[in-house]
Amino acid sequence: MDAVFSTYERSKTMRYARLAFVFAVILILACPVQAHHSFAMFDKNRVVKVKGVVSKVEWTNPHVFIFVDVPDGKGGSTQYAVECNSPNVLMRTGWKANTVKTGESVSIDIYPLRDGRHGGLLDTVTLANGKTLKG
Repeated sequence: MDAVFSTYERSKTMRYARLAFVFAVILILACPVQAHHSFAMFDKNRVVKVKGVVSKVEWTNPHVFIFVDVPDGKGGSTQYAVECNSPNVLMRTGWKANTVKTGESVSIDIYPLRDGRHGGLLDTVTLANGKTLKG
């Protein structure tokens, strides 16, 4: 009887060991999901208003991007790349893939890039019809 009991105990111990191993693997694989880029590249202490025409919308994961051609006052324009939340988050707040359309005039409030490049993180966008959405 002792041999059966010890075999049973060893089997039980092995099951717990396998379960712990699987749990550890799941935690290790989940770490890259948690490792998201920092928003330190944006100056969250300033909001800049950008007015222009949407030249492109990239409705993709992990973040939606809106590209806006902003008049430079010299007859040309400067393209701003505006980073938004993920499509999933935007859809839960009322956005659709076609909410912001190419060719549409918009006014966008952004947290600018710290390095001075033309772009930033979307705070709000006001569409041509006057509707304002959070980004």
